[in-house]
Amino acid sequence: MYEGPVQDLVEELGRLPGVGPKSAQRLAFHLLTVDSADAERLAASILAVKERVRFCVRCCNVSEFDECRVCRDPRRDPRVLCVVEEPRDVVALERTGEFRGRYHVLGGAISPIDGVGPDDLNIKPLLARLADEDVAEVVLATNPNVEGEATASYLGRLLKTLGVRVSRIASGLPVGGDLEYADEVTLGRAFAGRREV
Repeated sequence: MYEGPVQDLVEELGRLPGVGPKSAQRLAFHLLTVDSADAERLAASILAVKERVRFCVRCCNVSEFDECRVCRDPRRDPRVLCVVEEPRDVVALERTGEFRGRYHVLGGAISPIDGVGPDDLNIKPLLARLADEDVAEVVLATNPNVEGEATASYLGRLLKTLGVRVSRIASGLPVGGDLEYADEVTLGRAFAGRREV
């Protein structure tokens, strides 16, 4: 469609998750109009991420060091482990300020349709941590979708055989939501997870 480098840029941007052809084209033309210094900062940031960022040897979260910030923090409770799908889930949970334990990042969720099975996830390192560390509870904080539920179910069955307490984060209605717009599954979970006032 376009010539040379412009078409190459559109194609490369279009390979990013969530970026369709029109968005890729819009981003490419935006990059054509920015100052060279801005484009160079973007390129340098991409290269820096590829060169300096790795996965934490303990929890598989992203880090510039062998261990991530959470694993290095001595104030965290090492007896409670929260299992999440992706590093961005750690960030979301940290923003709440509610969890003071440590994390384990699976690197995805079980999805047979996408060819992702338990062996494709960071489950073996999780089991090694449970064998090596004094963990009393594992909180399963996978997404409340089909893949996340399958992953939580699989891990729940697997971890209960190890004698560790396994819990699942609650799911239900969002704050500010309306009952009439909620689907049946969400309403059912909200009702089943009710608590005394």
